[in-house]
Amino acid sequence: MKVKQLSIFLENKKGRMLHALSILEKLGINIRALSIADTSEFGILRLIVSDPDKIKLELEKEQFIVKITEVIAVSIDDTPGGLNKVLRLLDENEINLEYLYAFVEQIKNRAIVILKLEDMEEGIKILKENNTSILSTDELYNI
Repeated sequence: MKVKQLSIFLENKKGRMLHALSILEKLGINIRALSIADTSEFGILRLIVSDPDKIKLELEKEQFIVKITEVIAVSIDDTPGGLNKVLRLLDENEINLEYLYAFVEQIKNRAIVILKLEDMEEGIKILKENNTSILSTDELYNI
């Protein structure tokens, strides 16, 4: 169960992120998860949104460089060590983690972790075999 993630390359210039996110606002698209990594010259804004293909097209019309990447969304207990259970499974099975970001879903007292793995298929297999809750696209979009 993979989820599409948008990666938007942003120049480190005043108002660039606001411009990108204003496009989502104009289209009535809600952000489910967000992460930004930056360097001195550019940043990568990673988003989980309900209609990534539509947003990609609209952002590209405004001269943004956008890539769609598949990631995994897992639900974990929002307790100390909750994330380590997932990371330990990946490590024990020699599955490389490229990056992750997370947010807390307060209604059910759980955390949602977005994972990008080097071997996505093997990662999904290991997580499922170990009863890790992997969210579907619909479950993630409807949080």
